[in-house]
Amino acid sequence: MKIKTLLSLLIMVPMFTIYAQNGYSVDLNIKTEPADKITLNETSIGILVYKNIDAKNKITNTLQYKNIGVKYDIENYAYKHSYNPYNSIKNTLLVAHLLTSKTTLNLELEPTLNFQENLNLSDLSILGGLEINQVINKNNIVSFGIKRTNALGLPQIIPTFSFYHKINDVAKMTIGFPNTAISYSNNERNVFSLTNSFNGDFFNLDNTKYLDDNTATKASLSQITTALEYERNMDGNWFVNFKAGYDFNKKYQLSNHDTDNVYDFNIGNSYILNIGIKYKH
Repeated sequence: MKIKTLLSLLIMVPMFTIYAQNGYSVDLNIKTEPADKITLNETSIGILVYKNIDAKNKITNTLQYKNIGVKYDIENYAYKHSYNPYNSIKNTLLVAHLLTSKTTLNLELEPTLNFQENLNLSDLSILGGLEINQVINKNNIVSFGIKRTNALGLPQIIPTFSFYHKINDVAKMTIGFPNTAISYSNNERNVFSLTNSFNGDFFNLDNTKYLDDNTATKASLSQITTALEYERNMDGNWFVNFKAGYDFNKKYQLSNHDTDNVYDFNIGNSYILNIGIKYKH
């Protein structure tokens, strides 16, 4: 199968969903993460569509493109030209099936292409997993599952769990792994959130890099992000989002074919600032 076919499949799946949609959204985000010696600048755009098939089945599809530019504060030609930029294209298909009146099974399939500038078949990875949502009562939901994800940097299988609690009509919280959030809405236009998430990315290098006696084929980023977020409904369908926070335990590493780390950039922790705009229909 050629890479052109893979790209066509990634694009065709959400297009089919759009023709049978109940709703959709388009969002654009710009983020900067200045660390001690390296600054990451990220731009992403995503298209989400969903369709209620029947009373028991719902499909949600998200197509996202992301570009990460890396600015090295040190004057190192090899770094600037060998490890910059990074790109990813991913399509997340989520199928939710109602097993009982209180139990939902979520099946997630996420093919993703992670590369620098040259796209190859080897850049394709398959992520995803299974999750069960159990309604305890009208205010509480427990979720647990297992996923192959890049939340910790390189792809790996991890357990997921969360406890959702509706505090009152204006506040709710979700406590779990890899994501935790507490949100408050003082009116229908404003939402304030405090979030904590384990998140990461990985990319295949265009060419194998030789470092001393080791070879590097992948770059990975990972961090624990704690942030304050504010979303404002500007006018009906339009929303803006502001996010400011801090990345803890931030890592930027190179690894070989066996996913062993062969080089650490020692990037250090960083502040983050994100500005986004979204259209919902």
